[in-house]
Amino acid sequence: MKVKELIKELKYEILNGDGEKEVSSLVYDNRLIEEGCVFVCIVGANFDAHTVAYDAFDMGASAIVVSKDIEIPDDTDVTVIKVDDTREALALLSAAYFNYPTRELKVIGITGTKGKTTTTYLVKSILENAGYKVGLIGTIEAIIGDEVIPAKNTTPESYVLQDYFRRMVDVGIEICVMEASSQGFLMKRTAGTEFELGIFTNLEPDHIGPNEHDSFENYLECKSMLFKQCKVGILNADSEHVEKILDGHTCRVETFGVEQNADYHAKNIKLYSDKGVLGTSFDIEGKLSMNVSINMPGIFSVYNALTAVAVCSHFNISEENIKSALNNAKVKGRIEMVKVSDDFTLMIDYAHNAMALESLLTTLKEYDTGRIVCLFGCGGNRAKSRRYEMGEVSGRLADLTIITSDNPRFEKPLDIIADIVSGIEKTDGEYVKIPDRREAIKYAIENGRPGDIIVLAGKGHEDYQEIEGKKYPMDERVLIAEILDELNR
Repeated sequence: MKVKELIKELKYEILNGDGEKEVSSLVYDNRLIEEGCVFVCIVGANFDAHTVAYDAFDMGASAIVVSKDIEIPDDTDVTVIKVDDTREALALLSAAYFNYPTRELKVIGITGTKGKTTTTYLVKSILENAGYKVGLIGTIEAIIGDEVIPAKNTTPESYVLQDYFRRMVDVGIEICVMEASSQGFLMKRTAGTEFELGIFTNLEPDHIGPNEHDSFENYLECKSMLFKQCKVGILNADSEHVEKILDGHTCRVETFGVEQNADYHAKNIKLYSDKGVLGTSFDIEGKLSMNVSINMPGIFSVYNALTAVAVCSHFNISEENIKSALNNAKVKGRIEMVKVSDDFTLMIDYAHNAMALESLLTTLKEYDTGRIVCLFGCGGNRAKSRRYEMGEVSGRLADLTIITSDNPRFEKPLDIIADIVSGIEKTDGEYVKIPDRREAIKYAIENGRPGDIIVLAGKGHEDYQEIEGKKYPMDERVLIAEILDELNR
């Protein structure tokens, strides 16, 4: 591939050289500069790659892409290309470098404050149940055939994203379902991606602050970018922000909802509890007419399942396949029920702030089967306010709180626990302190009563515990299995 072929979809100005050089690689990390590469100068929060552009001249790069003026040696034939935004350019160059993989792959992008992770796995489950080969990119991991890659960002850097798409196409994957984060749009990581479907779940103030979004308006605007980049948009009609999300959209629009009439409308919602499993069933009216049930609790599970059904209706999937997939779907660390007894329910959830914990515990109280037992800790070297707030929420909503350790990092676990206690003591909530998380889980299981709902909150999909700069293996599913084995012996 020549430089001129790589840059053909960019708006650019050539400041030096021409587009005839061959390209060996596309690079945005100055440590990876090599002869024949195209080096893209990204401006980051702490480092501006324009300051090391001279490395690319010295090492024989084919081209350098810049958004600022740089000093160009008189004797160089390296091509220098100027663009308005090198982040956007990197995304478009990456799509070209990997030969536009999303033109061969149907990409489903899911954006919103909550529900993205669960919905991606539900969609993947239904599509695979119907025989499709499906890839996934999200907060927990990327899944490419048999390969599972732990995630660093919800939406990876654009080069990595296009690499994943190409690898999916090469192993025969037909559909990719991905979490499309606001940060991904803000940082132009999804430029150059062609979305078949765009999904909007909901919107609440989040990710607003230094190195994120400077305002709620900017957060909303970034979410809305998906609907200028997809063919069909499927949006939550119940969200008060849906009209602003659609401002300037270029896609065909469909809706789902519970409160408002929508193209996919959930009615007759019922909660059920059976042998330690909590679930929800409901009827769908509109573009589809069917009854579904899902072994996940609460109204947010209705929204997640309804979204997944709306998405999968675009892929000619039978009613039986949809029902079967929803019945068997499980998302690691998101209201993930782990079977320990027919008498009580135990679940793992990633709720690690007061808002998420309150939403979860309020939902679980609707089942009214017995006690709510909430086990959690808080991360060290993070805002202390989170500890007080989570303690107060659990003290107010749970019948018993088991305070334990999370990721203490460089703080003493007992100091973190003391902060949580100060929040709980603003309430009348009963609590116990068990710093060792394994022992805390064992205590919860040993003392489970008929009808109890035990929540292990905060760790979710994480399989480690971070202590003084080191990550130690710790998967709550493994701990539960070991504890059950020990109790059975």
